[in-house]
Amino acid sequence: MKQSKESIVKIGMVNFLITAPIYETWKRTVLQSNWELVEGSPRALNKQLDEGELDLGLVSSFEYGVHSDKYKILSGLSLSATGSVDDAGSVFLFSHVPLDQLNQAEVLLCSQSDTSVGLVKIILEEFIGVVPVYTSGDVSTVQAEKFKAVLAIGDDALRMVAKSTYLYQFDLADIWNRETGLPFVFAVCAVRDEFCLENRETLDEIHKELLRCRDEGVSALEEICTITASRIPMSVRNCCHYLETIEYDLSDQKQKALTTFFDFLIKRGDIGKNALPLKIYSNLL
Repeated sequence: MKQSKESIVKIGMVNFLITAPIYETWKRTVLQSNWELVEGSPRALNKQLDEGELDLGLVSSFEYGVHSDKYKILSGLSLSATGSVDDAGSVFLFSHVPLDQLNQAEVLLCSQSDTSVGLVKIILEEFIGVVPVYTSGDVSTVQAEKFKAVLAIGDDALRMVAKSTYLYQFDLADIWNRETGLPFVFAVCAVRDEFCLENRETLDEIHKELLRCRDEGVSALEEICTITASRIPMSVRNCCHYLETIEYDLSDQKQKALTTFFDFLIKRGDIGKNALPLKIYSNLL
């Protein structure tokens, strides 16, 4: 029987290389016709999940923090990094000057991810003690010389690493790790509360498949990179090096990291106090 429109489950997935181990494995192995994977930028998926156009999705950590009254976090899934991602970070600040010289300097922030914007502001204002003048925009089209520094994420960051004329390239996940001793969680898999309540069996099936795709994809990085590296473009070897530094679990340490990030955001007034404690959904153990 043909599935009705109402029965389709919509699952959001950030369309960056960072998600390739999960996404490529899902496309190849998950055959449920009523589970629709929806690609998009972090900001687009955040908006769709908030407005009920998605049932669940791998979305920015900030989105969960802002709308934690609507969501739960699926256990075992994240996009994270612990320490340096060397020459292929997911969140980079490219700068003509050291960080401590950015006070009142013009800094361009990518318009795609509130999580990365929150992170760079914490690093600059709370850790370094400078307050730049921020502008939001599309970093892929900007004239670099107009800004002292540029925040880039995801595939844009990977492309800028290869061609940047900036003297300094700061891996923000590495700075966060050095300051806090914790990983940084870029994204979580958030599910709308009403979907948890009304579709528990289906959610558990999807959850199980996402975890399987995570494990199989991480175990097959060379194959994944052979398929995806050209879209940056980058070599298969460099693609593997990059994805080897990304972590896809949500361990206790990463939950602590997420709580610490939200503590900063709450103190800054960027999200409400109800973002904590974290609401973790797991019905598989």
